[in-house]
Amino acid sequence: MNSVQGLLAASVISIQNSCFVYPACQNCFSRLILGSRRFSCLKCGCTGEAEDASYRYRLSLKIADTNDLFDITVFGSCLDPFFGVTAENLQRYIQDFNQLSGETNTESSTRALVQAVETCFIGKKFIFGV
Repeated sequence: MNSVQGLLAASVISIQNSCFVYPACQNCFSRLILGSRRFSCLKCGCTGEAEDASYRYRLSLKIADTNDLFDITVFGSCLDPFFGVTAENLQRYIQDFNQLSGETNTESSTRALVQAVETCFIGKKFIFGV
């Protein structure tokens, strides 16, 4: 599943969604269902305390090479250098920011993060392992 079949040099055209970090199962990397106190994985059945949930990057992009457009999703720690922190730490920073600002609506922090990611990626060329 993790083997690279080829390399593709392409430019990022757009960011496909604003959810860059998700709670991930330690066993199978699937999205966890978070409750107020517990988490569970629908794929492998793993459960635990919500505060112990791990987070992982997921960046969905529309990219273009000289001939074609592609939808691609980049997962995991390969994004750490671009964000400057692990997904776990970014999630903590977002939660701390929302608590300190006293905002119940997280729209402003999400909007700021989306703008930063767009600035970092849109119009830039990268080599993707596909």
